[in-house]
Amino acid sequence: MSDPAPNLPTTPTSSAKRKPRVAIAIATAFGLGYIPKAPGTFGSLAGIALYAVVQYYFPFDFVPGTHPGLGETAVWLTLTALPVSVVLALAGVWAASRTAAYSAKKDPQFVVIDEVSGQHLTYLLSLTLLNWKYLLLGFILFRVFDIWKPFPARQAESLPGGLGIMADDWIAGIYGALGLWIARALGF
Repeated sequence: MSDPAPNLPTTPTSSAKRKPRVAIAIATAFGLGYIPKAPGTFGSLAGIALYAVVQYYFPFDFVPGTHPGLGETAVWLTLTALPVSVVLALAGVWAASRTAAYSAKKDPQFVVIDEVSGQHLTYLLSLTLLNWKYLLLGFILFRVFDIWKPFPARQAESLPGGLGIMADDWIAGIYGALGLWIARALGF
């Protein structure tokens, strides 16, 4: 007589959590969040790369008859960089929420989509062209404000779920952009 086949459940149990693979991939910036040292810094570098790619493939003068003046820059922002930033922000809130819930941590260190989004916002709001000096300064300013968390960045962390994870980095991005505007006004 043979042993009866074990009873295998045909449906997942309610206590089992399904791993949100797509959300984790986005939240970790496709694995950058797993770098053991300074994952947030690598997330910021991904934000620089994303901004550079958008500007490379859609330069300020891609709209026929335009030159990179303030009006044309507004057209460029509306057609390219702003939609990328909005999609990045919305996907970031969704992915960070799902990943934080799955990991049972309020703001897991391996979630770096917030740095990607905040760094991208620094350049977007400052209307920075691909210039290594401004890219470097924007990177430094964003990282300083992201670590320092001046008002109201620290308070924004208390927002629920992915919104709290993302919002403090958006505020750091705004401060970074203001710093770039000031640097440009001072002739740097």
